[in-house]
Formats: sequence, C-alpha cells, structure tokens
Amino acid sequence: MIGHDEDISKEEIIKLGLVSAEDYEQLEKYTQALFRRGTEMAEQMGLILVDTKYEFGKANGSIFLIDEIHTPDSSRYFYKEGYDERQKTGKPQKQLSKEFLREWLMENGFQGKEGQNVPLMSDEFVNSVSERYIELYEGITGEKFHKSNEPNLLERVEKNIGKFLSTYYR
Repeated sequence: MIGHDEDISKEEIIKLGLVSAEDYEQLEKYTQALFRRGTEMAEQMGLILVDTKYEFGKANGSIFLIDEIHTPDSSRYFYKEGYDERQKTGKPQKQLSKEFLREWLMENGFQGKEGQNVPLMSDEFVNSVSERYIELYEGITGEKFHKSNEPNLLERVEKNIGKFLSTYYR
C-alpha cells in the first residue's frame, strides 16, 4: 500500500489483509490503554491530550509499539487552564503541538508535495521554533530542558545512541 497517514476504516484494513481481525482487536486494546495513560499523564501536567497517533509493527508473531508516542510530533495537547473559557467564547485553544510549524509551512507554500522545497526560515523563526519545542518538552515532561554543549551534532547523536544501546541491549 502506498501513502502516508491515510484515512482507512477498520473493515478496509482487515479486508486488505493489512492485519487480521484478531490483531486489529488487540491493536484497539493497546491503543485505548495507551490513550488512557497518556490522558492521565497529560492531566497531571495541566494538559489535555486532544489527539494522537500510535504506530505498530509485528515481528515474530508479536505486536510492537514503534516510533514515538505522546510527543508533539505525534500528538496535540491543549492547556487545561483557560480551556473552558476559550470553548465558551469560540476562541482557539492554546496548544502544545507542532501545528504552529505546519501552519507556517502551509502559509509559505509548502505542503510536502513532490517538487516543493522547504521555504527558507530566518534565524529568528528557527529560534522561535526551538523555543516552542523547549516549551513543549518542559510542558509535557515537567522537567527543565538543558541545552547540550556538544558542538558536533553528529557526535552527540552517535554518543546518545551508543549510550542507549549499551544500557538497554546488553
């Protein structure tokens, strides 16, 4: 199947053989449990988990959760504070997500279609994106973000991956 984030019904998924009916039911259970937990965690941080996506894979007969979960790249959060008032007055919700970046890209003629180039981003805009992502990180985790002093991005990524692999795959 070709595509990205396609709208597709449960019946079509099963009919196309993308997953069995049994696996689909298990995926529904996993998804509902993950969303419940994500909602609880968001509430503790003064947030509302509005929507999200989960990506699963299957290997050796087992279903695995793959890719990130409950991050600004896969989810939208609204702030609980002021939510009811904004709903009553029809004002847009204050949110934590990457939606602001998606909107900027579309306003500047980029929708990720073939042949399109990402528009040039000013240093000021790039810095504002960084500040928003730091706000997202701190709002979701409740932890202070600490910028790295590592001047070489590739070395930092390789070091962090090595650290992860040595900790979790001994």
